[in-house]
Amino acid sequence: MTLSIDEQLAILMRGVEYGDPQIYDHMREELRQRLEESARTGEPLRVYCGYDPTAPDLHLGHTVTMRKLRQFQDLGHQAIFVIGNYTALIGDPSDKDKARPRVSMEQIEQNARTYTEQAYRILDPERTEVRMNGEWLSLLTFGDLINLASNFTVQQFLARDNFAKRYAKGDPVWLHEFFYALMQGYDAVALEADVQLGATEQLFNLMAGRKLQETFGQKPQVAITMPILVGTDGHIRMSKSIGNYIGISEPPEVMYGKVMSLPDEAMSNYFNLVTRWSPDEIAALEAAIRQGSVHPMDAKKKLAWEIVDIFHGHEAADNAAAHFARVHQQRELPQDMPEYTLSEPRKLIAVMVDVGFAASNGQARRLIRQHGVKLDNQVIADTEYLLEPGAHILQVGKRRFLRLR
Repeated sequence: MTLSIDEQLAILMRGVEYGDPQIYDHMREELRQRLEESARTGEPLRVYCGYDPTAPDLHLGHTVTMRKLRQFQDLGHQAIFVIGNYTALIGDPSDKDKARPRVSMEQIEQNARTYTEQAYRILDPERTEVRMNGEWLSLLTFGDLINLASNFTVQQFLARDNFAKRYAKGDPVWLHEFFYALMQGYDAVALEADVQLGATEQLFNLMAGRKLQETFGQKPQVAITMPILVGTDGHIRMSKSIGNYIGISEPPEVMYGKVMSLPDEAMSNYFNLVTRWSPDEIAALEAAIRQGSVHPMDAKKKLAWEIVDIFHGHEAADNAAAHFARVHQQRELPQDMPEYTLSEPRKLIAVMVDVGFAASNGQARRLIRQHGVKLDNQVIADTEYLLEPGAHILQVGKRRFLRLR
C-alpha cells in the first residue's frame, strides 16, 4: 500500500529533534517538498549518514540514525552509508570538551573492515550504497580547502557550545578541528544529497553541508537530527572510547546483561531510540512503570529481550534472558556490590589485585588454583585468564563480589 505524503512525513519526522521549533517546522516543510517532488518525478531521494571508523565496532548509538536511514529505504529512497575514513582522521569535535586523539590511517582502515557487514544488521544490503568519503576528500587541493573555508567565519565556529567553553577556559582549540565541519559539509556536495542524517549536536555540520551545496549550485539538503543515546552509565553519550557502549555484534548474553545494567532513568531514552515499539506502546509501558503496575526490573527485561531479538533473533533473546536469570538472579548477591569498568582485555589476577581481592599476583594465582574464583558462577581454573570487556559478576571466595561493566 502506498503511503500518503502526510503518512510518510509522520514516519520520517518521528523522534527528530533540533532544540528549536522553527528549525523543525522549516525542515519538515522542506522534506515535504522533496517527497512531493520525488513522487512526481519517480526519482528517489538520496539520503545519507556518515559513520567514522574511530573504533572497530558499531554500537547501539550508531543505530539511532541507521534506523531512520532504513525508514527512508523502506519508503523507496536511496540510502547511502558513508564510512568516514577521512573525517575519522580528525574525529567529530561536536560533543567533545577536548580534542580527540588522532587515529592513524592504518587503524582507521582496520576498524572499517567490518562496518558494512555490521550495518547490514539494520540496512537492506540490496538497497544500500556504501561509500568511503576518502573517495572525494583525498582529491581536494589546498586551493579547494581555501575555497571551502571562505564560506565560514571563525566567529561561527567559536560560537559553538563546545568550542566556546574550551576557548573561555583557555583550553586549546586546534585549527584542524575546524576542518571537520568543512569535510562533512563537502560530503553532501560530493554525494549530491537530498537529506543528511545526524545526531542533534551535529546540526552545525549538517548546516555547513547546506551552505556548501548552495555555493556549488545545488539545492541544500534537508537536515534530519536525532537525539543521542546515552551509554550504560545513563548520562554520557554512548562511546566505545569511554567504555559505556553496547556493541551490535556482541554476544546475546553480553548485550542482554549490559542493557540490564542501565540505570532506571535511562530506560525511556532506549525505549524511544532503539526499540521497534510504537509511540503508543512506549507511552503505555512508561505509564505502567509510573503507576507501579510494572516493576522497573521487569520493564528492563522486556527492553533487553527486545534489543537482543533485533540483532540475534527470538531464540537467542530467550537464551540470554535465561542466562541472566541463572547467573545474576538465582543466587544472593549483595546490593552494594562494587563495580569495575573494563575498557579493554585485562588479566584476571591484575583486576583482583586492583580491587583488593588479593594482596599480590601470587595470592591471586593461589586463589584461582584453589577454585575460589568464579566468573558468572563458573569456576575459573586458568591463572592467566584474560577478562574481556562486558557485563559479568566476579566472585572471590564466598562473600566478595565485583560487578564488571
